[in-house]
Amino acid sequence: MVKQNVMLLTGAGQIGMAIARRMGYGMKIVIGDKKPENTQSIAKILNDAGFDAVPMEMDLSSRMSIQNIIAEAQKYGDITMLVNAAGVSPSQAPIEAILKVDLYGTAVLLEEVGKVITPGGVGVTISSQSGHRMKQLTPEEDEQLACTPTEELLKLPLLRTENIRDTLHAYQLAKRCNEKRVMAESVKWGAKGARINSISPGIIVTPLAIDEFNGPRGDFYKNMFAKCPAGRPGTADEVANVAELLMSEKGAFITGADFLIDGGATASYFYGPLKP
Repeated sequence: MVKQNVMLLTGAGQIGMAIARRMGYGMKIVIGDKKPENTQSIAKILNDAGFDAVPMEMDLSSRMSIQNIIAEAQKYGDITMLVNAAGVSPSQAPIEAILKVDLYGTAVLLEEVGKVITPGGVGVTISSQSGHRMKQLTPEEDEQLACTPTEELLKLPLLRTENIRDTLHAYQLAKRCNEKRVMAESVKWGAKGARINSISPGIIVTPLAIDEFNGPRGDFYKNMFAKCPAGRPGTADEVANVAELLMSEKGAFITGADFLIDGGATASYFYGPLKP
């Protein structure tokens, strides 16, 4: 088998696919998701458009599952790109699942891919505007989220379920942890000549978001994008525009950073009509 450069795409959704279409030509794209039907669907769309994608089942909350997909990906060649768009939302999952998938799972993925990423390699992980909405943590708490060994993370007092108000609070903590983890991991990735950043999207139109717009919290979301400076939700391709900058040579000096792309909703939340 001819060795190829490999993009590892975790999370078979619209944002991950938009980034893969932007950056994955000429590469083997290995797609991991907990739902096999999602990976097969995204792989088919990519392959029908001339890409080279293979679907795999992967559970982001399991280190063994993450190690398995990395080992499979390496059979095709060197892993040069990571796009992590996997996760569960506050209305989809209980507190424990959000912490296990979005917080612990993302931390493990960044760590495990960081061990094998090739020199010149790049990664982006999709965080969320939610991480920017909660009150500031102490410098000690931020450092704990950034640097605690992955297997100890969920034992932190900050992340004990009795100290978490609801699923939204759990999600905010998970996304804050993603940002801090990217900063700490970027130092380790940098020692290998590789870069890692995060992107924090606001409301992006996807099938999942459309379900949310039509669900019990729909009015909340519609109000949010109506009262943000952009006056509309975003598209997956607008997130991919940022990923393209971060993952290309134009972004060669950018690592360990988080990019908020939310149409100004967070600005409006702190200083405008969305202020609680």
